[in-house]
This record gives sequence, C-alpha cells and structure tokens, in this order.
Amino acid sequence: MPKITFPANFEVLDEIRDLVAQTAYEGGFTEKAIYSLQLAADEAASNIIEHAYEGVTNAAIEMTCEMRGDVIFITMHDTGRSFDPSKVKQPDIHADLSNRQIGGLGIYLMRKLMDEVSYESNSITGNKLTMTKRRG
Repeated sequence: MPKITFPANFEVLDEIRDLVAQTAYEGGFTEKAIYSLQLAADEAASNIIEHAYEGVTNAAIEMTCEMRGDVIFITMHDTGRSFDPSKVKQPDIHADLSNRQIGGLGIYLMRKLMDEVSYESNSITGNKLTMTKRRG
C-alpha cells in the first residue's frame, strides 16, 4: 500500500481509524482485533499531533497500513519533535484516578494492544513509529 499523507490534526483520526479497519478486515482480523488496532493507531496519531507537532501548523503524518502474510504493519512518519520512549514511565493503572500521573497511557496501550512497537528518530529523516500485530 502506498503512503498516505494526513494533515496532523485531530479531525483526520476517523480517516486513520477507517484505513486501519479496512486493511485489517481485508486481512482477516476479527472485529475485536480491529477495534484494538484502531485504538493503537488512534493513540499513535494523537501523540504525534499533540506532542511531536505541538505548536506547529501545516504539519503532516505519512502513514502506511499493510498486510504482509498474516501480519499487519502500521507505520507513521512525522518530522516533529522526537522523544525517547524508554524514558516514559509505565502508568500505574491501578492507582486512583486523582493520583495518576499524566501521560504515558497511550504508549502503554500501544504496547499492550500490539505485538511489536518500534520507534526510530533521525535528525534528518524524522520520526518513524512501526506497530505490528499477527492475525489470530
């Protein structure tokens, strides 16, 4: 599948979720798995929009979503601020809501919902997030 470029704004999240759902459906994923894939992609795109491109206008997210055998690959590329995912503390999901730290839940969800999540940052080419999930 070719790269699709989306404007980096929250209004495109429906389109991103639809792309993931269509690819996963055609790849034979269950409805429950499709929902999880959509949630992971939504969290990833939201983090790019909110954090990588904070204060930036006219930014874009390049995305590919494709099946290779029984594995779906969701890749998002941006040229916003990079970050070190290893420095993001795992949230205490058992803590009272009023005592929970802010942030980290999106990354936590991506890691829980997907089989693999990798992030690469390069000062020249930008940031690349790749998430994979095996069917069944």
